Amino acid sequence: MRKGWKRLLPLLLAGLLLLAAAYAEEAEIHMDGSAAAAPAQAPDAEPAPVPEDGEAEEASARDALIDGYIETGRQVYEKAGGKLQRAHYAGDIYVCKNFTTYVFAQNADKYRLAGYPGVRLAVPANQTAEDCKPYQYGYRWKDVSAEEGNPFVVAAQFLYDTDLSKAENMELALALMRQVQKGDYFQMSADYYYGKGAHSAVMIADYDPETDSVHWMDSNMKGEKKDGIRYGLVQFDAEKPIRWWAEAFCKKGRGATIYRLRDDIVFAE
Repeated sequence: MRKGWKRLLPLLLAGLLLLAAAYAEEAEIHMDGSAAAAPAQAPDAEPAPVPEDGEAEEASARDALIDGYIETGRQVYEKAGGKLQRAHYAGDIYVCKNFTTYVFAQNADKYRLAGYPGVRLAVPANQTAEDCKPYQYGYRWKDVSAEEGNPFVVAAQFLYDTDLSKAENMELALALMRQVQKGDYFQMSADYYYGKGAHSAVMIADYDPETDSVHWMDSNMKGEKKDGIRYGLVQFDAEKPIRWWAEAFCKKGRGATIYRLRDDIVFAE
C-alpha cells in the first residue's frame, strides 16, 4: 500500500500545481481589469466622461430648467384643448408675456444662479415704451442684473437700420433667427399677419437648417375679440420658416431680441 502511494504522490502533486495555476490566472483577471469591479455595460459601450467639479451639476440644472418650463407650456397647451382662452386682463396667463413668464415661474424655485444662491429667479418685464424709443415698444426687456435674479443674457438682437437697404436688413434678421436654440426666450416688436405690437415666445428646439425653420410655444399670437374681450390661442410645437418670423419684425422702427438662459444655473439648495 505504501509503495502504491509513493507511485501516486508525484501525480497528485502535479495535479495540485495545475489547479493552483488555474486559480491564480482567474484571480489575476479579476484584479487587473475589471470583470469583478466594473459595473455591467454593453460590450461596445463607451465609458462616460468624468466632468470637472461642478460641471455636471451646472449643465444638468440648466437643461432641467429648460425642459421644465417647456413641459409646463405643453401642459398649459393641452389643458386649453385648442380653445381660445381669455387674454385680456393683466392677470390672465394667456396674454403672451404672461404665458412665458408663467411657465418659467412654475419651475423657478428649484433653481438659482451659482453666485447668488439666495436670489429667486424671474423673467424681467418688458422695457417701457419710453425707454424703447426711437423703436417701437416690445423688442426688449428691462435691464435687470443677475444679482437681482435675471437668469438670462442677450444672445442676439436685431434693430432695423435705416442706413441699410430692406434686403440688407432682411439678411440680418434671418441671421438672428438662425441663432435660435432650445430654451431661448424670444421678444419682438412686430407688424405682421396676426397684428401689430409686442410678442413673446419660447423656442422649444434649435434652429433646424434642413427645414430652415424654428419650433416654438406661445399664447395669444392668434386670437380674437368677443364682446370687447380678447381671447388668445395657446400654441405648442408651432413651426414656421425663419423668413416668416423675420418678415414680422424686419420693419422700420421694429426689432427682436433672443434671450438665452445663463450657463451658471444650479439646483437650489
